[in-house]
Formats: sequence, structure tokens, C-alpha cells
Amino acid sequence: MKPPTGTLQNAVIEQREVLKSLLRKPLTQAATVSSLVWHDREALEAALFDSFANVPSVKFMYALNTEGIQITHNIGRNGLVGADLGRDRSQRPYMCEIVPADGFLLSEAYISLRAKRPSLTAIQLVRGPDWRVLGFIGADFALRDLPITRHIYEEPAYWRQVKGDPAIRGTVFHQTRAESLMDSHVDTVMSVVEELMMSHGVHHVMLHFSSSRAVIWLTEDPLRYRLLDIDALTDPDICLTYPSRPYPADAMVAISKIRPVLDNLRGLRLMDEMFYLRTGTLNIFNGVVGLTFSCDGSHYIPVDEFLDKGQAFWLGGALEG
Repeated sequence: MKPPTGTLQNAVIEQREVLKSLLRKPLTQAATVSSLVWHDREALEAALFDSFANVPSVKFMYALNTEGIQITHNIGRNGLVGADLGRDRSQRPYMCEIVPADGFLLSEAYISLRAKRPSLTAIQLVRGPDWRVLGFIGADFALRDLPITRHIYEEPAYWRQVKGDPAIRGTVFHQTRAESLMDSHVDTVMSVVEELMMSHGVHHVMLHFSSSRAVIWLTEDPLRYRLLDIDALTDPDICLTYPSRPYPADAMVAISKIRPVLDNLRGLRLMDEMFYLRTGTLNIFNGVVGLTFSCDGSHYIPVDEFLDKGQAFWLGGALEG
């Protein structure tokens, strides 16, 4: 099952292209100005300082010779910064990438040596009047400072499988399911969870069958989770503590499919003594069911596909996840 376009990797590529378009022109202009005073360090630092304000969100700028040795101090918003004059940057990630033919490179993200934060560096080739390469202009950016140039990445709704811990997978044939308190009261638990999701604002539930607990998230308070133990999950009165709310109109999962999903989770938990469900999740806005089996393999599958699969399918592929 190959992921379609719109993956996280594609979103990163799109974001990088927008950043390149923002940075290429001001850094090209900085290189042009700098080339005129390249061999005069103080004049070069002054030129970089004059260019600094034109480069969006930049943290530091500096000049490097063709060997990757820094030939200016770092230039910050208020002038000269630090003591990096003479620093060898030749082995830093941004200097180990190949500069494209147009002379502009936006590096892959890396962790900075000093702040230990995700960072980017833009490298601009500097040429003299005779077109000879003089060196490079470097511009450092903290990812947290870069402008948001696209909408928030949306999780794609396609089936994904993740293999679990090899140590668990290797012992799966030597284990059997131990009946939990949730297993013993699973019908009551599923009815309580169904009620919470349909009528009390719960949009995401994580059912831990083996440890007899559930974690829920409410649409009215989505940043905090609630942990429900088996006593709460087997007491219908728990629904009184969460006010009645209409089912969200923009949910990807139809209200009529809540119970079938929960019934399928119940079936997968009890389907076999060796291969069985340990954890099941449902998010009505993602429209995805999450499954973690006794072999520690995990699946993230759209609701409709999940409802189309019978127990025989999962038993046949339990060790593949």
C-alpha cells in the first residue's frame, strides 16, 4: 500500500520551496554587494550588516572562504556576535551538500551545535567580477523563527502498518491472552464508550484492553486527556459527568458507524488466544482506527476499510503488522 501524494514528506518539500523563494533574492543581493569588498573584512562585515534586514527571520550571517573557513564574525541584528572568526565550518551539514548551479542552497534541517535546536542554513555562492568563486555567504535560521508559509499539515487517510518490538514478535507463539477486567465486562464498556462518543463530546478514544483502561479526549477540551479506569468504564453513570453534546457535523465518521467499529474492536480482542488486540483507538475527525496486536504490530486504517475486514483477514496477517 503506497502512500498517495500529500504525505508529510511532500508537505516538507512544499514548505522548503516556499522558503527558497523568500530567501534566494535577498541572499543573491547580499552576495553581489559582498563581492565588491570581499578582501576587506571590516567592509565585508558592514556589507553583511546592511543586508541583514533584508533576509527574513535570519539569526546570523557570515562569510566563508572556498575552504569553508569563516572569514568574518557572525553578523546579528545588533552587529557583530560571538567569536567565530576563523571557525572551520567545512564539515557542518550545510557545507557537505552540493551547491546547485544557481549558487543558492537551502540545507536540510539539522540540530545546531550550541543551542541544540532544529536549524537551517542557506548558502549563497559569491563570485568576483571575473566570475571566479570567492567563497560563500552563510545565513543561519532557527526553525522556530521561520514564517509559516502553508496550512497545517493534515494527516492522510490511508492504511499504514508499523512493525513492533522484535522481542515481542519473537515470543508471540509462547503467549496466550489473559482475560482482563475489560474483557469480562466488554459489552458494558462498549456501550458506555459508544454513548460518550455519540452524545457527550468524546471525539477520540484509546481502549487499552489488557490493562482495562481508556483514554478519552473531548471536543470542548481537546488539549487534555481523561483517563477512565475499569470502574468508570463499567458504570453508565459516568456519562452524567460529561454534558450532552450534539454529534459533530464535520466528523469524518458517521454516527451510525460508531457501534460497528467498537464491535469490531471487541471481536479482534477476543478472536484468538495467541493473536489478539491489545489496544484500539478511534478518532471521528481523522476517520481512522488504530490497532495494536499481541505481536506488537500496529495498523492505522480508515474506518470504512476497517469495517470491511473480517477476523479471518486479521488472523491471516497478524504477524505482518
